[in-house]
Amino acid sequence: MFTLQQLKAAHAKVKTGADFPAYIQEIKALGLVTYEFIVKDGSTVYYGADNYHVASPAIYEPLTINTTASPDALKHTIAIHQQGQTDFMTFCKEAANAGVEKWVIDTVAMLCTYRDLGGNVMVAEPIPQAGY
Repeated sequence: MFTLQQLKAAHAKVKTGADFPAYIQEIKALGLVTYEFIVKDGSTVYYGADNYHVASPAIYEPLTINTTASPDALKHTIAIHQQGQTDFMTFCKEAANAGVEKWVIDTVAMLCTYRDLGGNVMVAEPIPQAGY
């Protein structure tokens, strides 16, 4: 099963949203089934088979999550990030401004779901099998 060190090494290769599909393929191959990224502080819980999981601590100073969710603002943020126009920290800040509490990556369904503070789905989009 995967280790936090392996996951961090895979994530280190991601420079923009354009690198995301390859990253997902790499962590899926390690046995990762799903993960939850908490936008407030960048902490993450990674899940594998048979209730296996590892957690990573916060990676940045806490962000304020907008209590008013804006799916349209989030769609714009996602689009420009996928085009490589923003770095990861900018993406996180813009997601917080759009009201994203967390995103959930499902490597089985190949789906990324963004949720607001109430747990509501703001955007759910397929994860490409190859580059954008």
